[in-house]
Amino acid sequence: MGKVIVIANQKGGVGKTTTTVNLSASLALAEKDILVIDTDPQGNLTSGLGIDRDSVQKSLYDVYTGGSSLEETVMETLVPHLYIVPSTIDLLGVEVELVQREERERILLNELSRIRDRYRYVFIDCPPSLGLLTLNALVAADSVIVPVQCEYYSLEGLGLLSRTLKLVRGSFNPSLDIEGILLTMFDARNTLARQVVEEVKKFFKEKVYTTIIPRNVTLGEAPSHGKPAILYDARSKGAQSYLSLAKEILNENSVRQGA
Repeated sequence: MGKVIVIANQKGGVGKTTTTVNLSASLALAEKDILVIDTDPQGNLTSGLGIDRDSVQKSLYDVYTGGSSLEETVMETLVPHLYIVPSTIDLLGVEVELVQREERERILLNELSRIRDRYRYVFIDCPPSLGLLTLNALVAADSVIVPVQCEYYSLEGLGLLSRTLKLVRGSFNPSLDIEGILLTMFDARNTLARQVVEEVKKFFKEKVYTTIIPRNVTLGEAPSHGKPAILYDARSKGAQSYLSLAKEILNENSVRQGA
C-alpha cells in the first residue's frame, strides 16, 4: 500500500515545497513511482517541477469541486517515475465553494483511496495555514514530515503544529503520526542555528532526521528553472542532502515494515 505523507508546518518559509520537490525527485530516482499533490494555491510545487500553470487543463481545484477525479488530474513531470496533481490559482476560492458540502474534510481522502496503491509514496505539499486544504491533507495522510527552519521562531511554530495534529487526531484521523522532523536552512557558522538543532533533538528525539538540509544556493535557484536540485546541479550540497534524506526514509520504512 502506498504511504501518504503530508509536508506541513503552519509557519511559512521553512522549506515545505523545497522538501516536497527534492525529496520526491530523489525517491523517484530509485525507480519508485511517486505522486506529489500541490494543495497550495500559490502553485510553487507545480512550477518547481517544470509545469506551466496556465497550460494545466485539470487541477486539484476540479477534484474538490467535482469536475474531475483525482486520477484524471495526474500529470507526468520531467523526472521519470514522478507524477503530480497540479494546483492553479482557482484553488484560492475552493474553501468558500465547499462551505455547505457534507464531509468536505474527507474529499481528498476518498479520492486518494482509489489510486494510492499505484505509488510507493504520495507527498502532499500544504499551504502555511490550517484551512480546509490543509485539513483535507491531514485527514488523508498516514503521517507528517515537519520541516523546521533552524531559527528561533520555528520553535514556536512547532508548538502550534503539535496542537493542530492533536486536534486532527481527536476529530478526524486518530492514526496520524509524525513521520519525522526535518531541520532545514542550516548554517553551521550560526550559533543560534546550532542551538535550535539541539532544542529540537532534545524535544523530539528519534523523530528528528539525521539528515540536515543546509542553506544552499542551488536549492534556491533550481525552482526558477522548473527543476529539482538533482536535475539542476546533482553535485551540490542541497541535492546531495535530499538524496541522503531519501535513503534515510527508505531505510526507516523498510525497518518498520520488517518489524
